[in-house]
Amino acid sequence: MIVNLPDTTTNDINKKITGLREEGGAITLSRVLTLVIVPDTESCLEGAIEAANYASREHPSRVIVVVAGDRGAAQPRLDGEIRVGADAGAGEIVVLRLHGELADHAESVVLPFLLPDTPVVAWWPAAAPPVPAQDPLGRLAIRRITDATGCPDPLAAIKGRLDGYSDGDTDLAWSRVTYWRALLAAAVEMEPHEPVTSALVSGLKTEPALDILAGWLASRIDGPVQRVTGELKVELVRDGETITLRRPQDGVTATLSRTSRPEARIPLARREAKECLAEDLRRLDPDEIYHEALQGIGKVQYT
Repeated sequence: MIVNLPDTTTNDINKKITGLREEGGAITLSRVLTLVIVPDTESCLEGAIEAANYASREHPSRVIVVVAGDRGAAQPRLDGEIRVGADAGAGEIVVLRLHGELADHAESVVLPFLLPDTPVVAWWPAAAPPVPAQDPLGRLAIRRITDATGCPDPLAAIKGRLDGYSDGDTDLAWSRVTYWRALLAAAVEMEPHEPVTSALVSGLKTEPALDILAGWLASRIDGPVQRVTGELKVELVRDGETITLRRPQDGVTATLSRTSRPEARIPLARREAKECLAEDLRRLDPDEIYHEALQGIGKVQYT
């Protein structure tokens, strides 16, 4: 169910949420966090809500979507939209469109909708502030999620995350390579137990997940790490063997090969934003390895 409340107030929206819950027989709901989504355009709004719906089935949440409407409006105005039931996953979704001067005070509009005694997570699905922790909405959150993938210059975006980093920050590009990192780490732990002397990360130029994967390797090995444009693969070189993990760009199955050993085929599809978001909501503490990977990007050799 979707209920539109044009030219309304935060008090009226909260009353309507309570009324809808009572009508549906759900007086209380168990929700573990409040997720504040800040899309920069209407075009990415529905995709972000779909991802939040998916994630809320694992992490029941109140989802608040804040959209800047007509900033040039002569009078400030709040248009509300409430989604419940099948349109809202395991919780409720409140879409707030802010017009006029109200668009510059989003944090004040969001405050009445925050659930008491639950953590707040902020997510920018496209463009994000340079320093998320200093953004007015970012200050409300203990976890701040960005996504460099949809930015006009993904490499510059993921590199810029380091300068604006604070404990609690992360990026969906990082969780997109969780399985890649796990497979590579498991392969290195196998015999001959030699240190990795160099690495190569290859793939699309516009894929920041590969840039931060290269940064992670650079932060972990004592040797050069190259980032090149080409087929999707990662090569780890050590004295006794070369480990290669590769996958077709649009494929769902990867091949892990090692010198003088049989190849292994492994399910490894590209992770969608909804899967990455669900993973990032599992931990709300600082991700120190993500920070180290950001630092490692500066050591990567781009060719």
